[in-house]
Parts: sequence; C-alpha cells; structure tokens
Amino acid sequence: MALLDRSAWYNIARSTNWTPKYVPESELFPKDQSDPYGIPTAEWETFDEPYKVSYREYVSVQREKDAGAYSVKAALMRSNYYENADPAYLSLLKMHYGAIALSEYAACQSDARMTRFSKAPSMRNMATFGMLDELRHGQIQLYFPHQLVTLDRQFDWAHEAHHTRNWATLAGRHALDDVMMTRDAMTTSLMLNFAFETGLTNVQMIGLSADAANMGDYTFSNLITSIQSDEARHAQIGTPVIEIMIRNGKKAEAQQAVDVAFWRIWRVFALLTGIPMDYWFPLEKRDRSFKEYMHEFVITQFERQLRDVGLERPWYWEHFLDDIETHHHCQQAGIWSWRNTVWWNPTGGLGPAERDWLEQKYPGWNATHGKYWDVIIDNLRNGRPEKTEAVGMPAICNMCQIPISNKGGTVWKARIYQREYEGRRYNFCTLVCRWVFDTDPVRYKDWDTIVDRMYNGQISPPTAENILRYMGSGVVSKGGRDAHDYAWVKGYDRSPQAAE
Repeated sequence: MALLDRSAWYNIARSTNWTPKYVPESELFPKDQSDPYGIPTAEWETFDEPYKVSYREYVSVQREKDAGAYSVKAALMRSNYYENADPAYLSLLKMHYGAIALSEYAACQSDARMTRFSKAPSMRNMATFGMLDELRHGQIQLYFPHQLVTLDRQFDWAHEAHHTRNWATLAGRHALDDVMMTRDAMTTSLMLNFAFETGLTNVQMIGLSADAANMGDYTFSNLITSIQSDEARHAQIGTPVIEIMIRNGKKAEAQQAVDVAFWRIWRVFALLTGIPMDYWFPLEKRDRSFKEYMHEFVITQFERQLRDVGLERPWYWEHFLDDIETHHHCQQAGIWSWRNTVWWNPTGGLGPAERDWLEQKYPGWNATHGKYWDVIIDNLRNGRPEKTEAVGMPAICNMCQIPISNKGGTVWKARIYQREYEGRRYNFCTLVCRWVFDTDPVRYKDWDTIVDRMYNGQISPPTAENILRYMGSGVVSKGGRDAHDYAWVKGYDRSPQAAE
C-alpha cells in the first residue's frame, strides 16, 4: 500500500466502520460518551475531515519538526542566551510552561476519547493523530524548561504546577477540565478543537512567536510555531462535527457548547497571553498589542469561521469586545500585587514610555487602570514597597476562578453578579460567567474557589503563610517578586510628571 499514491487507498482506509456482532452498538458506543444528541450512525459516517494525512506522512513531517526545534534549542543553549535574558521575559517562559505543559498531556485524553468513542471512522483517524500531537507537545514543553531548572528553580513549575493547588493552576484546570476532560467525545470536539484551538490559539502561538523572535529567543519562537502547525491540523476535527449537528437539527446545542467553551478559555487565555504581550516584553520588542492580535486573529478570523460553519457569534460578543479592553489589564495589576502567590516573577513594567504606549493602544488606560498604578508608583518612589503587596485574598469568581475586577479610576465598573442555588450564594465577575453557571448548575455547584477554601476550613488556619503553603509556594520554589526589582519606577525621576 505504501507504494500506491495516497489518493488510491485513503478513502477506503478511513472508512472502516463495522456492524458489531458480540455486543449491541449502544454498548460499543455508549450514548453518554459517543453521542448524547441522538444522531444516526449513518450521519456520523459522512464526517469528512478537511485535512487528510496518512501515518507515513505524519511521521515524516513530525520528524522534521522535532529535528528543527531541538537543533535550534541546542544552538541557543550554547550561547548562554537565558543567563542574560530579560527577567520579565524569563517570567513569561515560566508562566507558559507551568500552565501549558501538562495541559497538553491532559489533551491526550480528550483526543483518546474521540478515538475510542466517535462513531465517525474518519474522526477516529484524525483524533489518533491529534493524540500523538498532544503527547509531543507535552513532552517537548517539559524537556525544554527542564534544562533551565539549574538557572532558576521556578522553571520546575513546568512539571509541578498542575500537581499543586495554586490559585492560577486551579483557574486553568477548572476551565480545561470543563472543556476537555468531563464531556462526551462530540461535545469535547466542539469545545476543544473548534472553540479553543480554532478560536484562540493563533494569537498565542503566532503572536508570542513573533515577540519571542524579536527577543532573540528562537528556541521558544520555533517551539510554539512548531506546535501551532499541529494545532492547525487537528483543530479541524470540530468543524465536520458542527456541520453534522446542524444538518440534524442540533444547531442550538452546538452553539451553546461553542459559546460556553470560548468564554471559559478566553478568561484564562487573556492572562497567559495578553499580560506578557502588553506589559512584560520590552517596548521596542513588541510586535503589536494584544488587542491588535485579538482583532486580527479572533474578531475577524473566528467570526468568519463561525459564519462559514453555520453558527452565530456568541450572544455575549459585545461583552467580549469590552473584555479585550479591560480584563488582562485588571489581572496584570492583581497578579503583580499578589506576586508572592505565583510561581513566576511578574514585572510592573510601567515606565512613562510604556504608559504612553498603553494609552495609545487602549485609550483611557491612564484614567482607569493607570490610577491604580499611580498609587503603587508613589509608594515605591517614597520607599514604601511593603504597601504595594496586597494583603488577604480578593473576591474570586465562582466560574472562571479569577479575581473579580473591572476598570477603576474615573469609571469604577467592578461589579459582583450573584446567583442563589440550593441555599448557596455564588459570586461571578461578569454576566457571562453567571450565564455559564446557569447552563448547567449541577456541573458547577460543588466547586470551591481558593477563597471558599479559606472559609470552609480546607485551609486552616487561613493565615497568609498557610495559604501560600497550601498553594505550593515555598515547596516547589519561593513565590514571585517584581522581575526588575522595581527598576522601571526610576523612569519617573526623569519624567515630566515627576518634575511637576
């Protein structure tokens, strides 16, 4: 068969469904895993993957990708690049590897579930390659930071983060477990392959790759470009599933699954990608703002993809557009203020030139988010760094597990949206997070935020030291500090504002 052209045999090899003889079809493909929507098997057999590949081709291409990524890494390691890299950029790497590496391993299980339980033979074939992709992504993103542990122990969080109860890890796992790990195979493909991988990963992979190349880190740039080329292939698994569901009267169910997943991942994704792009990269190395990437790769491209596949924009689209202007700025301030709770060293990164850039990219930044930083800068310039470290824990959203916040200063839009359910009050940061809860309250009702755990006795006593120990700080490595040791504040000594 290897001597034949792929087109001569591929359609036969990818259509290997059969009629079970020893067990009923309902046992081979149980409803709660294979298809809770009740679509006939004959319809699933029409699944036509946009990207067709054989195992022989797959192995050949993946070998070339790995050879490129590992050779670039070996060359850069000999240059002592990381020993001399900007500390804030190293924090981006620490945060990325800790958040992503084991998430990729978890995605293996998602694709494995599609491989086992999909009624569509073509989908099973594509999901097998997707599973191999995610295994590769997990391994390479564990191996690369492993060699940096001797440089800084915080890099060990690449392996440890998902084994801890750090608040940032809990937020990521809450979203990813919902989207990837606890759904049937078909819904997972809508949420993971379409909403997440088609909708959002281009910004992370292409945007961060460009900024990393500007920093001279061709290892990381090449790594995530290599990963994105895999994502672009297996992300297409979700598109035929949506087309089949719409054709069989299940558009509303497909729309809701996509809407839930897109918002859930967005809330975490904005922290992982938006904050470094707009605050941690040196000004001269920034390719574009996070908002500009979002407008090109999500607002324009994903909206077109939604229309092409037969779905509508999520009902909360206007909320989403506003969130692009707001969410990651709020969380940059919050993460920096609670920097001792995370495993990387976030920088304030807000000299006068950086503030001018933010005001240009996000008009009104100085009058809102800037007011918070004015107080921080004043305390640092007057020798009161202890007053810049937050005390206690903030209010946490019961859905996204992220501190409840919004624009302050002259606007002050922060609100708590609440819902009573079975005698318990739940707090949400947005109307959208509350809506997600309302779609399936039984699914979400028993989860406790890090703040809930302080009050219900899981963290006892709820002292600052004990909270940090509970979250893993001091076990794997010490908590974070300002990456530049407040050096960015010195710019105000020479600024026009300081002269006034």
